[in-house]
Amino acid sequence: MQSLPVLVLNANYEPIHVTSVRRAVNLMLGEKAYLILNGRGFIRSVARELPIPSVIRLNQMVNKPRQSIHLSSPEIFIRDNHTCQYCGASGVGLTVDHVIPRHLGGKHVWENVVTACARCNHLKGGRTPEQARMQLRSLPKAPPTSAAYRYSRHLSNHQEWENFIRNW
Repeated sequence: MQSLPVLVLNANYEPIHVTSVRRAVNLMLGEKAYLILNGRGFIRSVARELPIPSVIRLNQMVNKPRQSIHLSSPEIFIRDNHTCQYCGASGVGLTVDHVIPRHLGGKHVWENVVTACARCNHLKGGRTPEQARMQLRSLPKAPPTSAAYRYSRHLSNHQEWENFIRNW
């Protein structure tokens, strides 16, 4: 129960974070946030009964800069939908490939990394796609910073969050 994610909304209802039930209940008890959505039941103690939150809203506005997506292997796989960008294979054995290899001056940035299966990564080797005569299915670019993208991995298990995430 404590490991269940809770969506945290800013005072203007903008999704800003996903936290644990324990932290969300502490924010509610400290009157820093209040419950927006409960669909999980209750926590019972001798003195009181508290709802298990699914979505909470902060009482005061928190000025938070627009979050960027950090470049990492899991994020690259998510951006590329766990699909090899050369042959279209999906599943296990995926790797990260630098479109322009680093030894040829390629940088480790969103626009130069793609998901590749082990076979395609081996076939491409330390060459550019043109040198290896391989075609990219889509040009790599940084993922969007929208709330829909940032919290999409939670939506399959928490459909009730969709109304709060959709338009941000």
